[in-house]
Amino acid sequence: MKTINFPYLALALGLFLSLVITKGIELDVNGETLLPLLTLLIINECAFFLCIAGSFIGVRQLKATGFKLKENALYAITTVICVLFSIQFLLLGIKLWPL
Repeated sequence: MKTINFPYLALALGLFLSLVITKGIELDVNGETLLPLLTLLIINECAFFLCIAGSFIGVRQLKATGFKLKENALYAITTVICVLFSIQFLLLGIKLWPL
């Protein structure tokens, strides 16, 4: 696999892990989450680093091509969504962390 294709993979896995976290954070009858808190935090951290890496590689590739967004529209959109997912996972990790 070429490195420049990593943002596509990061976006797909980030979306899947976001759905897993969203389902796992739901409360059951006893008031506990469906997945243990440590599991949710580990999944969230992995997804965060995955999306950060996808964002970094995407921005680096866009910079190398001169930010020609008309030619690389799908790639640019994928990179922006990876950046947004990174922010979402960061905020969700802070929200999940028991203070």
